[in-house]
Amino acid sequence: MRLMIGRLTLPLLTALMAPTMLNAQDGGQLHGNFSTDAQYYNEDEDIGAVVPAQRLAANAWMNLIYTNQDFEMGGRFESYEPRLAGYPAGQPYLGSGIGYRYAKYRMSDLEVTVGNYFEQFGQGMIFRSYEERYLGVDNAMDGFRVKYKPYRGVYLKGVMGRQRFGFDNGLVKGAGVVRGFDAELNLSELLDSAWTCAGSLTLGGSFVSKYQEDRDPLLELPENVGAWAFRANYSTAKWNLYTEYAYKINDPNGKNGFIYKPGQALLVNATYSVKGLGASIGAHSFDNMFYQSDRAPPTPLDLNINFLPPLTKQHTYNLPATLYPYATQPNGEVSAQGEVFYKWKKGKMLGGKYGTKLAVNFSTAYALDTTKLGIADDTTSRLGYRTNFLTPGKRHYFQDFNIELRKKVAEDWEFALTWLNLVYDIDIIQGKSGKSTVYADIFVIEGLHNFNDRNSVRFELQHLSTHQNQGNWATGLAEFTFSPHWFVAAMDQYNYITTAPAEEAEPERIHYPIGSFGYIRGGNRFQVNYGRQRAGIFCVGGVCRQVPAANGLTLSITSTF
Repeated sequence: MRLMIGRLTLPLLTALMAPTMLNAQDGGQLHGNFSTDAQYYNEDEDIGAVVPAQRLAANAWMNLIYTNQDFEMGGRFESYEPRLAGYPAGQPYLGSGIGYRYAKYRMSDLEVTVGNYFEQFGQGMIFRSYEERYLGVDNAMDGFRVKYKPYRGVYLKGVMGRQRFGFDNGLVKGAGVVRGFDAELNLSELLDSAWTCAGSLTLGGSFVSKYQEDRDPLLELPENVGAWAFRANYSTAKWNLYTEYAYKINDPNGKNGFIYKPGQALLVNATYSVKGLGASIGAHSFDNMFYQSDRAPPTPLDLNINFLPPLTKQHTYNLPATLYPYATQPNGEVSAQGEVFYKWKKGKMLGGKYGTKLAVNFSTAYALDTTKLGIADDTTSRLGYRTNFLTPGKRHYFQDFNIELRKKVAEDWEFALTWLNLVYDIDIIQGKSGKSTVYADIFVIEGLHNFNDRNSVRFELQHLSTHQNQGNWATGLAEFTFSPHWFVAAMDQYNYITTAPAEEAEPERIHYPIGSFGYIRGGNRFQVNYGRQRAGIFCVGGVCRQVPAANGLTLSITSTF
């Protein structure tokens, strides 16, 4: 039945949307986008390149959205024939078909969606349905959602359905059912003229429950697992203060060893901003917060109901972003981050003619302070451990101290200098059992030169030094832009010094060159890459997937209409 529905959905969408293209008098609009990434894989024994049996792999997506006044409907066709090596992060994707389809209408203060949808309660600590296309993370809900505003400042949401689990010639759903309700109250809107405070206070609360039948022959597992959260956000012209607390009842699952301990999470953030100065500080504590609609999914990236936001800087430079990025540890971590941004004004001693920008960031993450419970009886052992919830443990997972200085030195030249100091428990974060903690320093020089209003060159020189893991790395990058249509880029990475432990064979010192060029016109973008891809980690927002080593030709096309 699922395959039949998948085959019928696209013709149905096309039939419904076609009249709009032929006759625009009804006010309806059709828009969408298309994207594809295709790669031809070469053999390369030096880097251990992954070569699929078909040698040519491609991922492709096309979205169509039709809107007419208060009505909207859309769908997404997906194709993985076969999927790119290492994609997606979780359950494998196979074949071609409809992976997302929905219909939505608004009537006064009521909005109803049926089919697939993405939604989030608060910061997502008990519910976040979202997509990160290039990670291959997609836990879209399939069911219905209702939003209602009964009075000014009062916002209600209700959701029910099953999550996207994978793709096999169409959408594949998980076994568990997810139900949730969220309420938010904006006091400044509600009280209107009676609200005399200079700021705005918003309060919110959520409840989410998952249902999965208990078929375990040995354990009595809860079939309904509930979680609730409360949040408060206060903001003024300069300040924003946010806190959220979440609690989850006992949820025995494959990630916590089927223990019956409840989970909880606390998140606190504060930001301050005025012209030329910005500062932020945040902290969180997570304990036993894996929350998936299946007790034993294939990977930690499948069927996640919630999202635990990281408190680490999301770097864009190649070496820190792909060698040692941090991934949130849902089973237990205590983390903190602070950042200060300052801009010296033009004409001042440190500002110079064009001004100077300085950003300092520090983040750290520790294991949660826990005490493992003994096996005096079965009840005690099934509780797993005792927690000092807000106290960091002895094991240091991660630390990142970085400073960035950015300055324009002439009308056509701008430079940025960045230094990062990292502490990285690769055993815990990447699952490399027995490997030593990595201590690394990274230096980056970035420059931008504008030849004229249309042509420019940007370059990066990166260097990473460490005595652990793979040793030292160097990266060079140059990008030439010929506006408005063309760009050309070249990059090389080199593991030029390796300090392998005595018991391991010394790895080869290998270059990873890659070149690319692209063409942009209107809503269309074409890019071709050729070269080597180093095995590493690709992360977005604290969620990561392994990227295998590869050698070959890649074509990317994106189009929006």
